[in-house]
Amino acid sequence: MKNILIVCMGNICRSPTAEAVFRHALEQAGIGGVRVDSAGTEAYHVGQAPDRRAIATARRHGIDMSGLRARQVGSDDLDDFDLLLCADEVNLAALHRRFGDAGRAQRGLLLPWLGIAAPREVPDPYYEDDAAFESVFVLLQQASERLCARLREPA
Repeated sequence: MKNILIVCMGNICRSPTAEAVFRHALEQAGIGGVRVDSAGTEAYHVGQAPDRRAIATARRHGIDMSGLRARQVGSDDLDDFDLLLCADEVNLAALHRRFGDAGRAQRGLLLPWLGIAAPREVPDPYYEDDAAFESVFVLLQQASERLCARLREPA
């Protein structure tokens, strides 16, 4: 899986954080040739920067994600990516409703695909406080370690 799209609802909290954390982890691990991007199932925030709390949390951990911009999943993504990993069941179902079985990309839940049994979904911090953004960041850091390990496994 060399082209991975992380998907949440608005593409301003969970999925851009995952994109930034995963890119950073891959770089730190010296794993090249992997494309990580993010998008939302909805068009609420297209063109906007990630939530300021997500940016601040990432910055505290030495990651700059301020240059990312929200976008909506498009039909081209279904063939441009090998894997679409959703933050939660709601967004996985939204992909299936919108696109059916179109495209070659496999689809699944982010955390279970990486072998994390609990929690099963990445919680949405949008209506929560800064501590929720920190919790999501830490969870995605753990997920990034699993991603790097999985990519190192022989095919």
